[in-house]
Amino acid sequence: MEGEDFSSSFQAPMLDETNTTTDFERNRRNKAKVKPPSRIRCSHSMNKMIISILLYISALLSSQISPTYAKLADRSRVVKHRKEQSNAVRNMNSRLHTTQGVTKSTKPFKKREDLPINGSSYRRNKIDFEKKGHIAMTVDYGDVSKRVKKPSWKLEMSKEEMERYDLVKEDIVVVDSGKSGTGSNLRGDKIESSTSEFERKMGQLSGCCTDYQDISAKRMCYKYGQDCSEGQYPSHDSGDDDCTQAGLSFIGVSFSVNTAHGNPFSYQLCDQYPMENLLDRNYDYVMSMDEDGWLVGGGYKSFDYSGKMPYIDSSHTELLRIGSVDTSYGGTSIAQVYAAMYSLSFPPFSIFPEYVKGGGGGSGSGDGVPSGDVTLIVSVVPVYSNGGGEADYEMFLDDLFNAMDKVGGGPCMDDHDTDPHVSMARGVKFKSSYHETQYFYTVNLEVAVWQAMYPNGVVIGSSGKANFPPENAGKNQKYIGYGNLYFFFDRANITTAFPPSRGLTDDETYYATMYNKGLGSSYYQKVTTIDFDYSGSGSGNNEYYEHNPYGWDATMAKHDMTDGWDLPPDCQQEGEAFFGIPMSRNSDSKLMSTKTFQNQFDFEVLLDRNFTYMKKFGTNHGWLVGEQIGNGAGSIVDKDTAHIPLFYMGTTNPNMGGMSLSDMVKIAKALQFGSLYIKPAFVFQDDDGSVKLQFEADSKSALGYLYDNLCKMVGISWNGQTPYNDMGVYTNCAMHSAGDRAQYGCGPNNGNKGGFCPQMTLAYRVGFDEDNVEGFFQRGNNYVDYWRSLYPSGVAVGTDSFCRSGGCLGLFLNRYDLYNVYSPDMGGSWVEYNGGTMAPTISPAPSYAGGCDDPRNFHLDKCVRRNHLRNGTAVVWDSLGAVGQLSVLLVAFMATTLAMSLFFSRARKKKRSGESYAGFFMRDLKRKKKKKLKKKKKKKSANLSEDILSADALGDGSEFASGKSKRSRSKSKDKDRGRSRSKSRKRSPSTSRSEKKKKDRSRSRSKKRKEKDDKSRKSDKTGKSSKKSSSKKSGRSSSRRQLV
Repeated sequence: MEGEDFSSSFQAPMLDETNTTTDFERNRRNKAKVKPPSRIRCSHSMNKMIISILLYISALLSSQISPTYAKLADRSRVVKHRKEQSNAVRNMNSRLHTTQGVTKSTKPFKKREDLPINGSSYRRNKIDFEKKGHIAMTVDYGDVSKRVKKPSWKLEMSKEEMERYDLVKEDIVVVDSGKSGTGSNLRGDKIESSTSEFERKMGQLSGCCTDYQDISAKRMCYKYGQDCSEGQYPSHDSGDDDCTQAGLSFIGVSFSVNTAHGNPFSYQLCDQYPMENLLDRNYDYVMSMDEDGWLVGGGYKSFDYSGKMPYIDSSHTELLRIGSVDTSYGGTSIAQVYAAMYSLSFPPFSIFPEYVKGGGGGSGSGDGVPSGDVTLIVSVVPVYSNGGGEADYEMFLDDLFNAMDKVGGGPCMDDHDTDPHVSMARGVKFKSSYHETQYFYTVNLEVAVWQAMYPNGVVIGSSGKANFPPENAGKNQKYIGYGNLYFFFDRANITTAFPPSRGLTDDETYYATMYNKGLGSSYYQKVTTIDFDYSGSGSGNNEYYEHNPYGWDATMAKHDMTDGWDLPPDCQQEGEAFFGIPMSRNSDSKLMSTKTFQNQFDFEVLLDRNFTYMKKFGTNHGWLVGEQIGNGAGSIVDKDTAHIPLFYMGTTNPNMGGMSLSDMVKIAKALQFGSLYIKPAFVFQDDDGSVKLQFEADSKSALGYLYDNLCKMVGISWNGQTPYNDMGVYTNCAMHSAGDRAQYGCGPNNGNKGGFCPQMTLAYRVGFDEDNVEGFFQRGNNYVDYWRSLYPSGVAVGTDSFCRSGGCLGLFLNRYDLYNVYSPDMGGSWVEYNGGTMAPTISPAPSYAGGCDDPRNFHLDKCVRRNHLRNGTAVVWDSLGAVGQLSVLLVAFMATTLAMSLFFSRARKKKRSGESYAGFFMRDLKRKKKKKLKKKKKKKSANLSEDILSADALGDGSEFASGKSKRSRSKSKDKDRGRSRSKSRKRSPSTSRSEKKKKDRSRSRSKKRKEKDDKSRKSDKTGKSSKKSSSKKSGRSSSRRQLV
């Protein structure tokens, strides 16, 4: 090793530090004062040593760059590193890429700049470690051998751990089961496998999607097999050409209830019908539904096993569809609706339940399980207050249409009333036709009980209190009452209530309060049969069907969220949990808001909020990237829920075949992935009518590697391929198979048979204007072209307050609730749900044997706390909180001001003329010390004099005895006791006289000092006062002598 360059001697062991860590993690390691590997013992000149040290320090300082909120592909950094590598590394890489094709004999690249940058072309060095200590070990780089020193933190690693850390296999291995064994790569070659296959491949730091950099969004659309010039058109509209915006606002009756299993913020507006009895929350009959789930029966709470949207109960029946509330598009404003309703008077209407039916509204899945809606049919009971002719409800409708015409109602309003019904669920798929039949029998038996309870219908209402709209539900609550009609801006947003013109009669009050009083329980025992015809219930074809779980396909991961899932084998419950990339930003929703998760894309430019190109939404949802308050279409005012789903995990209920949420967190913590770079490709509308933004499906990117590892670890067993992970936790409800890979996904370079297809949904079932549909996609793809030029190698999204390093992975309970976030390169995780915790507070596992000296453990909480140890005082101070800290400061301030005021008041009285406060303070301190010393001396002398006096008093001093002492002796029965008392009395006058003399001397001394200080006016007064005080004290001492 004589004369060898020192800088190159430790280059190879630092290779993993340069290539496998992000900027953020490298900064943490530098701050933790990571020591480089020990230098080799070799003779170097002093100049070379100094130059090498300076170069290393400069490189260390240059790497300490503050992390940014997002990362572009820094290709120059990789190229620079390649230029600095040795010939050995150049030869090592040449084994992968040859200038003469794929042959056994390969030639190295002539220039370091020619080394590849992207994909699996990277191969890390294989190191055979020797025994620990300062023994050098050989590193084999092809035909070049070097001896380097073994890092101290690698001494206690096992051979398996060393291989795991230092080897990354090129081939993608499919493991049947177990930790190791034989498997096959995608070419079918038999190779040995190990747990290292789950580790992150190199090259992921260099971005993604470089194969089609110069291709426009329109051309990318055709390469992915989509048509970006066509869209879908609404099947029906209001029929009026003057109405250019379809809407969903309406006037109706609410059946909302607040239940234990539902959303705690749901209104209790219906005390008469227990709507929750119509649901199948246990999935005894139902296989799946759309993402909203049951729309009645209390809604859904967060963390429901099904992962349905956590909406409040929105059950209702429409009486009149108002439609759009934007007058510029032919709608009727909310103010006009209010004016019309307040001008009317109407009695409370009774509602009668008819039956529950299914069918309609669904699409089915070809030869698979059909899907449809579940609906409760109701009717308004006709009452003839005028003794005949037209019913009260019909008269109200006539008056309502006339009132709307008077206030200038728009053409988007329906010109007829709506058939009363309650939509319970959409996109429902039953397990089989038998399960469907059993469900409708069960729920219609419940309806039969209601018919028996309310033979003439019942007025809907509640005795509770509430306030509208929902964001003001907890403020200024008022009595709800019975018989109200409500204006629904959207199905989940009641803005106001219109009370009836009269109260309830006695009969109406009895039936309206019957169920709440517990009088309905007897009807459940009496009614055992259904005496009405509900044969129309069901999917409508009355044919036998049964879900075949083995007909499941990997492409089903690209799912229409307005329809139910086709579940895989052994999965008994659907679920919406998934891993994905959060893309949302802060929105205008007052009901629920979210913070901004990325600043790289503003999706607002892709939308058509003014209905220039589109005509209507096919669902109650509008734009999923955040709907505006007061939107004319009356769409549900959702917060921004933009995201890119990557891997659907399904239900969080392990008893139904799923994986618990805690196990999902464990899996995510064990994932090793690089920064997730994404690149927009084009905007299009899929076959289900959803408008989506497609991202490039690069199977060799970090996103593709992450998908591969998720499939290997938690994909379902399929086609002989089984998953494996160290935790031993699996699921039967994931929508991806263990053998699926990113290269089987969508895109021109992939197989188009798998589930890897990064897309972001902008809206569901959009109906376009036939003449303007092409303009919508052309405008959107123009913006996509701009993003493609701005991020040619993709971008890792984030903000300065969320995922600063960029490219994080999120665990979603549903598209509404982001639960956990995970940083790349195992940089930590944090809870994002409901504000959550600050990142990173939850460390990934496992930890390695090297302790906190091992760079692989730097991200663990224990090591972070050790390397960034806080002062104990600061910890205690922070634990007090804002109120405690303010209290401590306030008490300290009050104590300081009180001490200062006492000092100044005392100083004003006792300081000498011309003496400063500081001088007085110093003099006062010295005087207090002298007084303390004098008091100690007095105590010692007093004890000595008392002993001497007691010795003399044994034989003398009887003449000082008082008359009282003589009386006490005569009264005593015991002479000795009387004698001891007389002796004690004889001692007391002598001691008091001696103390009195000492006090008089001290008084005279202090009097002389005062006379010297106050010559002008205090001499006479002090003399008089001293005489008075001395006389008083002498009187007190004599009285004390008499009392002894």
